[in-house]
Amino acid sequence: MSKVSTNISLDADLKKESQELYSDLGMDLSTAVTIFLKQSLRVQGIPFTITRENPNAETIAAMNEYYEMKAHPEKYKRYSSFRSAMKDVLEDKDA
Repeated sequence: MSKVSTNISLDADLKKESQELYSDLGMDLSTAVTIFLKQSLRVQGIPFTITRENPNAETIAAMNEYYEMKAHPEKYKRYSSFRSAMKDVLEDKDA
C-alpha cells in the first residue's frame, strides 16, 4: 500500500501532549491518527461517543446561584479574607 503525506492543523500544545502520550504508548502521532481513521472506517463513524456535558440538578442550582450573586452582589455578604469567612461559617455552625 502506498503512503501519502497529509497536513493537518493542530493547536501546538495539543500536538505536543498527544505526541508525549502516544510515545508512552509506543507509537508516533501518525500511527495514532492511522488507528483512529481505520477504526472510523470499521464502525462507519466516529469511534467513540460524542456528547455534550449535561449538568445534574445540583450543578444547575449552583450555576443559577452564581448568576444571581453576580447580578446582585449587594444582596450578599462579602469578606475581606478567607479567614474571616471561615470564622463566620464556624460561628454560624456553633449557633
